[in-house]
Amino acid sequence: MNSSNHKMTHKRQMLIGLLFLHAMNTFMDRICISTASNLIMSDLDISPQMMGNIFGIFAVSYALLQVPAGWFADVYGPKKALLIVVGFWSSFTALSGAAWNAVSMLVIRFFFGAGEAGAFPGATRAVFNWVPAKERGLANGIFHSGGRVGAALSLFLMPFLIRVVGWRWTFVINGAIGIVWGVVYLLWFRNHPKDHPGVNDAEREYIESGIQDDLTVDEKIPFGLIITSPNMLLAMTQYIASNMTFFITLTWLFPYMKTQWGEGAEIYTPIPLILGMIAHWTAGGLITYLYKKGYHVGSRRVPAIIGFSMGVIGLIISTQMADSTPLAFILSFSIAIFGVEMTIAPSWTFCMDIGGKKSGAVSGTMNMLGNLGSAASAIIFPYFVANITIPFFAEKTGNANSFFIFAAFLNLVAIICWFLMNPRKPLDTSISKEKIRFRVILLLGSIAVLFVLLTVYKTFFLK
Repeated sequence: MNSSNHKMTHKRQMLIGLLFLHAMNTFMDRICISTASNLIMSDLDISPQMMGNIFGIFAVSYALLQVPAGWFADVYGPKKALLIVVGFWSSFTALSGAAWNAVSMLVIRFFFGAGEAGAFPGATRAVFNWVPAKERGLANGIFHSGGRVGAALSLFLMPFLIRVVGWRWTFVINGAIGIVWGVVYLLWFRNHPKDHPGVNDAEREYIESGIQDDLTVDEKIPFGLIITSPNMLLAMTQYIASNMTFFITLTWLFPYMKTQWGEGAEIYTPIPLILGMIAHWTAGGLITYLYKKGYHVGSRRVPAIIGFSMGVIGLIISTQMADSTPLAFILSFSIAIFGVEMTIAPSWTFCMDIGGKKSGAVSGTMNMLGNLGSAASAIIFPYFVANITIPFFAEKTGNANSFFIFAAFLNLVAIICWFLMNPRKPLDTSISKEKIRFRVILLLGSIAVLFVLLTVYKTFFLK
């Protein structure tokens, strides 16, 4: 090895920076339609109910295509996978500006969601290929925090852009940003660091030796066995809890603040997202620190348990702020959001631990369940506000206290899940193929029933 190779290059950090921008782009494209919804409804003569269906159709296609998109990234590589999905969803983001009626917008947003389904599973596979195990916690924290930055920026930037160029051209500009990112990714990224001309021998050897970690699962283990293992079922359960808590920041928080405290209170809504970004970095750094100290299991478990504990505390405090100032409420709620955001990096890193070279599909499975939790959160939140009371914490309707207690209970369940989750626990490879097939059918059937129940409730019972 020549002397120039003794000093390690740092191209893997450049990849994380590129994926940070990728995550920003995904959330900016998602939130764009929310900020433009009133103008879209007026121009296209769309009813509030139909607009809700347009919002919801994204969640349907996004959730359903998580696993296929992850599988594609595992089989064909993250370069091809992300180029396809970014180009696909960016095109339909731009086409959203060309919608001429409700049905056209519904169809366009369905395909937009289908494209974005591959965004995070594909990126996860790229992280697995490029980042050694001891650095994945921080890498995931930085990468996923981009989504929170994108969401917070959108609340400020999109209304301004809409005023300047109109809602149609705002969609076009957002789509063009994605295409530009895709061109940069095409020119710079390689599926493996060994194929990248900018990665020297020292960095390549460092990455490759770190990927062959003792937590990496044997690639011969069937995918069905992994996703129906106790570890995976626990991971999906805790991810539902975090998503049901966090998703309120993207759906009901803005109108809830205006309803409870009046016009102007919504100015505080970006605060939880900004703190969420910091939470991602905090958890990622803690994972990396504990892993390097030799606490392999604890490096995943400790940040998540701390996070969900903060979620419980923040949600309970929030129930005592219904009659306080909007800033006092949002700061209390931000404690909960900071907490659940701390659980994201360990969750996706855990999927790499138990998924290995199937990380794309495994993380996609967890994300699919998490997004069903997000959809459930958006659907049941107004029901809790209008109908549910709980002694001491939520003694009257008209505020979100009952939902916060429900979410706090889910966070407690998630804490128990993390005490039981262990990435070093070996899988029982003696299970027959028939039993694995039955377990997969049972899992998919349960997911289908949940999806149908949510759809029926939203369609026929939600006012």
